[in-house]
Amino acid sequence: MSNGSSGSPGIGTHYLRYSTANVLVIMAGLVSFPVLTRLLDNTQFGILGYYDTWVLMAVAVAKLGAQHSIQRFYPHNGDGASQRAFSTNLFYLPLAGSLLLWVIVSLGVIGYGKVNGIGHSPVFWMALVMTPMLVYGSLVETVLRVTERSRIVMLTRVGWRWLQLLLMLVAVLAVQQSATAAYGGKLLAVAIGSVFYIAWAYRNLGFSRGAVDTASVKQSMGYGMPLVATEILAVALVSIDRLMLKGMSGDFAVVGIYSVGASLAMQVHMFMNLTVFESFAPVANRLYVTQDPSAVRALMLRMLMPMTYAAVAVALLLGCLGTDTIIALSGHGKAASGPVFAWMGAMNALLPVALVCGYGLVLERRTKVVLLMMCGSVLLNTALNFVLIPAYGVMGAVYATLASSMAAAVTHCLLVSPLLRQFPDRRTLATTAVALAAGLAGAGLASYLQLRPGWERLIFGGLLIGVPYLLTVLVLDPRLRAMLPLKRKAGAATVGETLAG
Repeated sequence: MSNGSSGSPGIGTHYLRYSTANVLVIMAGLVSFPVLTRLLDNTQFGILGYYDTWVLMAVAVAKLGAQHSIQRFYPHNGDGASQRAFSTNLFYLPLAGSLLLWVIVSLGVIGYGKVNGIGHSPVFWMALVMTPMLVYGSLVETVLRVTERSRIVMLTRVGWRWLQLLLMLVAVLAVQQSATAAYGGKLLAVAIGSVFYIAWAYRNLGFSRGAVDTASVKQSMGYGMPLVATEILAVALVSIDRLMLKGMSGDFAVVGIYSVGASLAMQVHMFMNLTVFESFAPVANRLYVTQDPSAVRALMLRMLMPMTYAAVAVALLLGCLGTDTIIALSGHGKAASGPVFAWMGAMNALLPVALVCGYGLVLERRTKVVLLMMCGSVLLNTALNFVLIPAYGVMGAVYATLASSMAAAVTHCLLVSPLLRQFPDRRTLATTAVALAAGLAGAGLASYLQLRPGWERLIFGGLLIGVPYLLTVLVLDPRLRAMLPLKRKAGAATVGETLAG
């Protein structure tokens, strides 16, 4: 397997590719979201969200931390022997362990059901079958990202998501308007995507019995397993609200109200969070291994300037117009999900800034510290849910998630080594404050005009809020103006050169 990072494009090019992919994925979501929310009632949509939560947790466990070890211990500039040892010990052996774990669990579920006469819904069985395929695809995509093959990741991700959209909608429209039909279409899309990943791994990831190294496997497990628990807890942090809403209310409809808003907010997370870290983490890891922490901090500082401006702008727009977005996409019948989307979408926009500021614990291999912090966040979320859900209903779950997520991000910044901690510079913070005031003034004007909820308020209110914010930033910060490809032939090359230094 060749080292994809050798001669790879700069981080700006990676970011443009990942952001393009995620925009196209979000567009698929914007097509499927209004259709599914209109065709499926709150109960059926709640079932989808409920089982998706368990699938996320199952995949997090079944990967056995291999995705983290792949990213941290990839042999940059290694020879052929190093590459074979890597794929053998950090890809195939963990994958075999994952498959064995899945077989044991599946047999246990089947046996327990036969002994006790307990049946499961078709959605449960489809979720169970889907899990190992998602694990395999995730590990292959991790290898693609760490070797900085962003073009392949972009094409496969977009193709898989639109195929999933097509098959889910066909199943719901042509077969049955139910969660079972929707999940059947999703399962078929995952199976087709797995065929491509298997073919790519066969050509690029070799296995050798002679390369088996138990010490390497132990090192990988010691590093990755705390992050397995961390990932499970991270899924729980954003998903436990659904489980507790169901447990405390006994009503899937309540879960559906939460899931509609949270699902749309996840699109913000995909664009604002995943895009940043898919492009940033592999480059930061390579700089930390091949250079020193100062190179990582320099990269962080260059990224934080445009990131801060963008994150605050998106958070402001969602905070003011989140409910209108829900009404425009799904109709007035789903308006109860509007505040859920507004608050959680704004949080997902701001979190990446704090996480980049405190990025470094995984570079220092302090994975147990990461695990302890996530444990604290989940405990805080659970405790707050017990208090806030009875008092505020669905919004109580939202407030609990916001508080616990922000607590985790701030703690990362406090505990990371000062050699890797980096905040936005003063000019960026001051400019953001002024631009935020201009955007809020626009929001006040939009409220005064009493625009109709939905598309009218979304379009005209968005312009009244976004344009003053953007103009203020461009006027006050010439560094951002310099990044705009106004007089250059290739905008992507301009951004890449600016961010890569």
